[in-house]
Amino acid sequence: MSRARVLVLNSALGPLDYRVPYGMSVEPGSIVVAPLGPRQLMGVVWEAERLPSDAEVGDNRLRNLLGVADVPAIRAPLRRLVEWTADYYLAPPAAVVRMALSSTALEGSRTATEYRATGDVPDRLTPQRAQALERIGERQGLIRELASIAEVSDAVIRGLVKAGAIEAVEIDIDSAYPEPDPMHAPPDLSEEQAGAAARLVGDVAARAFAPTLLDGVTGSGKTEVYFEAVAEAIRQGRQALVLLPEIALTEPFLKRFHDRFGCEPVAWHSGLRATQRRRAWRAIAGGEARVTVGARSALFLPYADLALIVVDEAHETSFKQEDGVHYHARDVAVMRAKFEGCPVILASATPAIETQQQVERGLYAEVRLPQRFGPAQMPAIEAIDLIAEQPPRGRWLAPKLVAAIDETLAKGEQSLLFLNRRGYAPLTLCRTCGHRFQCPNCTAWMVEHRLTRRLACHHCGHVEPVPRLCPECHNEDTLVACGPGVERIADEVAALWPEARTALVTSDTIWSPAKAAEFVGRMEAGAIDIVVGTQLVTKGYHFPNLTLVGIIDADLGLEGGDLRASERTFQQIRQVSGRAGRGEKPGRVFIQTHNPGAQVMQALVTGDADAFYAAEVEARRDAGAPPFGRYAAIIVSSEDKGAAHDTAVSIGRAAPEVEGMHVYGPAPAPLAMLRGRHRFRLLVHARRTLDVQDVIRAWLGALTWSAKVRVAVDVDPYSFV
Repeated sequence: MSRARVLVLNSALGPLDYRVPYGMSVEPGSIVVAPLGPRQLMGVVWEAERLPSDAEVGDNRLRNLLGVADVPAIRAPLRRLVEWTADYYLAPPAAVVRMALSSTALEGSRTATEYRATGDVPDRLTPQRAQALERIGERQGLIRELASIAEVSDAVIRGLVKAGAIEAVEIDIDSAYPEPDPMHAPPDLSEEQAGAAARLVGDVAARAFAPTLLDGVTGSGKTEVYFEAVAEAIRQGRQALVLLPEIALTEPFLKRFHDRFGCEPVAWHSGLRATQRRRAWRAIAGGEARVTVGARSALFLPYADLALIVVDEAHETSFKQEDGVHYHARDVAVMRAKFEGCPVILASATPAIETQQQVERGLYAEVRLPQRFGPAQMPAIEAIDLIAEQPPRGRWLAPKLVAAIDETLAKGEQSLLFLNRRGYAPLTLCRTCGHRFQCPNCTAWMVEHRLTRRLACHHCGHVEPVPRLCPECHNEDTLVACGPGVERIADEVAALWPEARTALVTSDTIWSPAKAAEFVGRMEAGAIDIVVGTQLVTKGYHFPNLTLVGIIDADLGLEGGDLRASERTFQQIRQVSGRAGRGEKPGRVFIQTHNPGAQVMQALVTGDADAFYAAEVEARRDAGAPPFGRYAAIIVSSEDKGAAHDTAVSIGRAAPEVEGMHVYGPAPAPLAMLRGRHRFRLLVHARRTLDVQDVIRAWLGALTWSAKVRVAVDVDPYSFV
């Protein structure tokens, strides 16, 4: 090969042609270093016929490739996945292939220098140095990683190194991972579980594409069942991937995996240090990593021989990427399995309607686990009508729920209170002049966090201290917190049960796998009586002594007019309800709602999931909503509101007339400003059989707009803000 077409890691550029110098050997999938002007960029050699170039360049004008990375080439199945993802989600191929590469993994050195605290306190302990040492704790990493953890500058960390409070350590970054043993601790499966496991093991043994929905109630042992399919992949000497929706679930999962296979799998998530990412990437690409568990980005890693993909909690909306490439990991996982020729398991207690419809159409197989494992039974669920049984003024827990917690504490059992709203209060206002605190970068209210004494925007991350005076009327002691967040519920719990040991579980308190492991350890040791938490506690946890769950505001998820609002509410409440009574002790669930007669509330209380889903399916069918129709959002944003508006209007005017497709908008997005950018949205609604991507590609491809305007397309959107 004397000429190579290269997909360079620059989303603004298409494929570029280069000369392969004498003595250099490349093939499709080779990772290369290519010159671009004065710069050097990483890229991947591609089949020329699959990625046409904008203009053919003569051989005499080609520049030489500069080098080839000493790592395995990107295999054809992953290259096909990159092409499909780019085409389906209307994303630049370079943006997709970037997710498959790790820049640190391409470096040649086998050792690296990391830093850790020595335990010594420097003579000059500034506030920033004290903050750094406190937050770093026992962590280890590169200087820039420690600075990020501590939220200080690199210079502060370097100063601590000079002062002897932080030391350098040399580490081997390519050490081998331990091999999981499929026979280490085989589980004692029930007859029902064994039958389900046998089917999944058979799919792995068949070495063919086979999508399967593993539909089991909470506590039915889905993890133990699909672990048997993972064990079969290990016996074959091949690789398996397990996707989890939340980083907080990783640590509990690692423990369960260790108990079953005698060692931990290879982890892949945003919390890894650069050296850990390099080690994992190389082990995965080389085939040494037998089992990988990770967040959605693990889906694009260059596995050498993938035998199985598992998507755990496959209904979770966090599998949808909302920035950059707007892909849904559940759907991309199915496509990766198709290209790899291996089975994919979608495990869930509350499957998405889209997945259930694939089963109905005969495209996915289904394995069901309708009963909990062993003596455990599903909890009794009761709705509390907040209109008829109002909490006392200034309180949020209804008397019936308070009495139930009293009983649970008296029996030495654990309780969980769920509210999917971080912070102390979602809105702070002045009782004198009515001033409301709004984020300066977003059209969103600032959320009060009393634990950190700050107001925070949960969309852009802007924070500011809670002022003593109202910034509008300058009166003192007039600021009022409106509505409850989990911190406010925790305060109420502390007031009602001052002797109870309480844990607050949100992304503000459980920000790393280590923090999640600490929480799990305390729960299992019986060191916590009452948990107050957000969606982080709705899935993945198994606490046999947790027998009571209270949902504080079940109506919260129904606000906003989202087409999936009822489905999400049902899934979320059913999942958190499933935390109760997972051992031998019976569980109880109380759902506080202002509308106990609503269809979703009735389905939760009666446990009639089939009737709920049937009604939802008919409503979607009548509206032509997914999975019976298609949506795509076009989001126009700019720091210049006028430029964003004019571009959105011009896009709307240019909308093509296509049978079976309607374009709504443009209109200001519900979140009209985000991170300082003004936003307008158009919504495309099309029949299921229409190739809406081709229509949008031709539509937008014929238009031009200012460089200060950004136009993004979200195919199959999950967020409508």
